[in-house]
Amino acid sequence: MATPIKGAGLTKPGVVILQFIFLAFVAMIEIFFRSNVGFLTGFAIWACYYGGLTYGRAGTTYVAVVNPPIAFGLAVILLLPTVGGLSLSITRLGVDLISGLASVAPFLLTGALYGWWSYFKENKVLLTRSA
Repeated sequence: MATPIKGAGLTKPGVVILQFIFLAFVAMIEIFFRSNVGFLTGFAIWACYYGGLTYGRAGTTYVAVVNPPIAFGLAVILLLPTVGGLSLSITRLGVDLISGLASVAPFLLTGALYGWWSYFKENKVLLTRSA
């Protein structure tokens, strides 16, 4: 499990904003050079899970686990038509979105498994302290 930082850490909105900006930046670079997302964005997804769990305050674990897939989806939907050079063709956007999701699916799944494991482990600790 990630060791929290000393000090206050990020709030829930801070975790969401930091994860979205980081994922969008890496996805933008990868879409610009490769015209779709791939392993670099996958590593950024892992970094978002780990960073959210490490740098967030106590109680931000749920947000740190739930947000990366949402941030990734929103970033890709916004970036493919703009940076990727695609028009607003719904069919082309759909095909590229599905292929992008397929290429980062292992990163999303393994990151989510680690994140949910951390979340349930933290909740177990919180529940045993209150009893």
